[in-house]
Amino acid sequence: MTNKIFTISREYCSGGRTVGEMLAKKLGIPLYDKEFVDAMAQECGFSHEFIEEIGEYATVTNSFLFSIAVSTHMDGSTNMITAADRLYACQANYIQELAEKGPCVIVGRCADYILRDDPNAVHAFLYADFKQRISHMNANGLSEKEAAKLLKEKDGRRRVYYKHYTGRNWGEPQNYDICLNTARLGLEKTTDILASMA
Repeated sequence: MTNKIFTISREYCSGGRTVGEMLAKKLGIPLYDKEFVDAMAQECGFSHEFIEEIGEYATVTNSFLFSIAVSTHMDGSTNMITAADRLYACQANYIQELAEKGPCVIVGRCADYILRDDPNAVHAFLYADFKQRISHMNANGLSEKEAAKLLKEKDGRRRVYYKHYTGRNWGEPQNYDICLNTARLGLEKTTDILASMA
């Protein structure tokens, strides 16, 4: 058993969820990723679709446009708490509650920032070669052009979301305890390296 909480930030299609699953299983601790959707739906009253779409992604890939999107309401009013802001606050509270319960693996959702002052937290960023990620997506039936477009969009939206809610740059090494190239190491070796930090 470990006394550590692991947060995993990751580029889209770099194997982050799979590594999270393998790490949680190896250490015998809970994994929280898709489980957020049900928890947020119950605690905050949001729809599953909204949580999956907005839970860690900006609605656009441009920081300025996203700032406008989350500061303006449908009725044109501004300076009120938006649904996206309420969801972020709800997720942040939930992540802190999970950390207080004990060791676990948390994937995404700015958990590295939310738990930045927790002495028991280990923050990892996983990335992979762009061509390798495209190849992985090709196996799921996407053309190279479709895969490249989707990867850029997903990474861009994560980058904007992270910057908006943390003020930090997504993927910047100084924000994490360790950054690992899953394409170079493989998922098992990546998992083993993280487990050794427990």
